[in-house]
Amino acid sequence: MAYYDTILLVAGDDKPEINFTLRDSNTAATGLTLDPDDPTTWDPIDLTGTTILVKFRRLGESATLDSLPCTIQTAEDGTCYMPWNVDTLDVDAGTYEGEIEITFSDGRIMTVFDKMKFKIRDDFA
Repeated sequence: MAYYDTILLVAGDDKPEINFTLRDSNTAATGLTLDPDDPTTWDPIDLTGTTILVKFRRLGESATLDSLPCTIQTAEDGTCYMPWNVDTLDVDAGTYEGEIEITFSDGRIMTVFDKMKFKIRDDFA
């Protein structure tokens, strides 16, 4: 399973928001040649009418700890951000992962293959 770069966080925080661009690895962006190893050549997914959710859990466990709705910034450019719920990061230090799920207006779901990885350290007492 592939992961994006690890995001470093502190337990108990509720910032920063995580910004990302959702892209189609099967379609070249306008004016570019598709390179399957270079996401900057992939066409952004048009997020018009979609809802985006990040499911959050501890690495190696199956139980989802939280589901985080994302806010679309520019639908045509595939840009959105994930704000943390106020108590999502009230967890033990360790490694966690997130899965991005896109639900289109017709109810069909696409889950991003690569997962997000979060390393969380304890806050100072």
